Amino acid sequence: SSEYSFPAQLEKRLRAAGHEVKVINAGVSGDTTSGGLTRLEWTLEQKPDFVILELGANDMLRGIDPRITRENLQKMLDILKARNIPVLLTGMRSLPNMGSLFGDSYQKMYKELSKKYGTAYYPFFLEGVALEPGYVLEDGLHPNARGIAVVVDNILPTVEKLLKEDR
Repeated sequence: SSEYSFPAQLEKRLRAAGHEVKVINAGVSGDTTSGGLTRLEWTLEQKPDFVILELGANDMLRGIDPRITRENLQKMLDILKARNIPVLLTGMRSLPNMGSLFGDSYQKMYKELSKKYGTAYYPFFLEGVALEPGYVLEDGLHPNARGIAVVVDNILPTVEKLLKEDR
């Protein structure tokens, strides 16, 4: 349910830590970077102070060429930069069965884009959760409520740092 979603859990934890924030869930389950790019302008009508850009895992699962994923992320970063909206870019890793060539270009992409656009960077969104029984749904990939809690624990310091810089 949505109360266990990443945005809801993140907002709850930030508020508990004394931050007056509203975390807007702009994510769509199963979304690719193409879908995210299509929705970005509409999402920005909500005037966010900063954006956590976490997309690309579904591209990888569908075997979409990393160049297309990179292009879509670049276009989103261009839009956000043009509007002076700070970004926290979160990286993803490729599943081992996708092969090392695909995996390498996948992993490098996020770090390179973060450097190019000067964004805050969180190397692996599912750190400590990916492929861990007990933290993922039956599909073995998507985090369950416990897994999302771990993701929030891990990313919280990075988000809090951004909030302090944003003031």
